[in-house]
Amino acid sequence: MRIKRSETGFTLVELLVVLAIIGLLAGLVGPKVLNQLGGAKTKTAKVQISDFEQALEVYMLDTGKLPTTDQGLEALVENPGVDGWNGPYLRRNEIPQDPWKREYLYQYPGDHADFDVQSLGSDGKAGGDGEDADLGNWQL
Repeated sequence: MRIKRSETGFTLVELLVVLAIIGLLAGLVGPKVLNQLGGAKTKTAKVQISDFEQALEVYMLDTGKLPTTDQGLEALVENPGVDGWNGPYLRRNEIPQDPWKREYLYQYPGDHADFDVQSLGSDGKAGGDGEDADLGNWQL
């Protein structure tokens, strides 16, 4: 007498249904997660710009003036030959890049404020909306 073994497993149809459900969930949830990731980059850029503002204010208190456009933000971590410099003024002794791996732009005197510190957003071009929008210290 033969004993029947029950074979367990998934049929091809069951696997296809599960894959379709996973695909639908990824299509619905994926864009929401990516939007949150982008928003975090914008917030990070705003915090870094605020840190630059504070460091530039301390620099000005120490030296009596702000760095020139040519000296740039590098004056916050390396003495550009100015009397009274008591830096570095940034925690890590380096100028961070924006969250999109580009340099922050510095201008003194600024077009929008006493000095301008800005990131051009995710597209790296002036203007734009959403994640592509420019971020500057005059907007904070």
